[in-house]
Amino acid sequence: MTDDRPFDIVSTDAIREGRATDAYFERTVEALDHAGKNPHVVAEVTADQFPTGEFEVLAGVEDLAHLLEGYDVDVDALPEGQLFDGGPVARVEGSYMEFCRLETALLGFLSHASGIASRALEARMAAPDSTVLSFGSRHVHPSLGAVVERAALVGGLDGISNVAAGEVIGREAGGTMPHALLLCFGRGNQEQGWRAFDEGVDPEVPRVALCDTFGDEVEEVIRAVETIEDIDSVRLDTTSSRRGDFRHIVREVRWELDARGHENVDVFASGGLGPEQLRHLRDVADGFGVGGYVSNADPIDFALDIVEVDGEAISKRGKLSGVKDVYRTPDGRHHVGLADQPGPVDGESLLEPLLRSGEVVREFDIDAAARRARQDADVVGFASE
Repeated sequence: MTDDRPFDIVSTDAIREGRATDAYFERTVEALDHAGKNPHVVAEVTADQFPTGEFEVLAGVEDLAHLLEGYDVDVDALPEGQLFDGGPVARVEGSYMEFCRLETALLGFLSHASGIASRALEARMAAPDSTVLSFGSRHVHPSLGAVVERAALVGGLDGISNVAAGEVIGREAGGTMPHALLLCFGRGNQEQGWRAFDEGVDPEVPRVALCDTFGDEVEEVIRAVETIEDIDSVRLDTTSSRRGDFRHIVREVRWELDARGHENVDVFASGGLGPEQLRHLRDVADGFGVGGYVSNADPIDFALDIVEVDGEAISKRGKLSGVKDVYRTPDGRHHVGLADQPGPVDGESLLEPLLRSGEVVREFDIDAAARRARQDADVVGFASE
């Protein structure tokens, strides 16, 4: 550890220059250079060779583009937010040693973000009409905060909580109060904490009171709405070991709010929630915070495989040789075929130019990617109940 790098974080320069690589790629470059060999190759990023029917969401495409920017390669990729269940999601063409060292970072960018986006879309589809926010960046290394939050938005979540991540991706982070704020005022003094928040925090921030710190949720909710005049919502974040029948608690809170004329106060739930819980609560709660279920997603098991060398189709054992294309048909099916052969009737080719001769030729829009994911989820029946 050095004074100018106190955290165990690989630098942006190391990633861009291909030093964030597996050591055997260094050996590969040395061996090819010794042999005077640097073939022109086509390599494809795939998780499954043939369609499986189990769809996932592609994310991390913008990072892929910036990784390969300036290198003499052509790259095609599916649009970000596109769902896939087999075949290539990206294709890289160029002299092999031009991008050999970048494979490790390339796969990491796509694998991690796509896993998070896929989990986010599961949560989105579990509560399609609710506000669902990303609360999970605390579960990962802080250097990955922007990865988590951006991928969560691509998967369709409505907002993020990480301030620095928001600065990176151009989104304002949201959030109100943790239990720590109320603990600082001590047991029985919740009104002081809620009042301090109401009086001290920017008026543009929604007035959301956390109502399960010391006592019964219904009791704290009633006290909170009597303390904050223009309260927007109450949040219940009770740990699973103490919450009992959470659905019943939320319904009881809703009842007591309505009985006191607070029909416009929303009920927001968080704390260890995933799609199953969202489906169970979506008709009684107005919104949710989802954390570890999204941020702790397993990465998609992508591989980068050479499928053509100097114009000749080739592959390692167990992989499909030849340059491929992928298609979506109106019935929602995903098809894989050789790029030099006709695709399915009415099939739409999904691979689009990303870089040409090292220049990025695509715009990136998180909202457009999220819309694509949501629309495609409906087409293919993603996470259907």
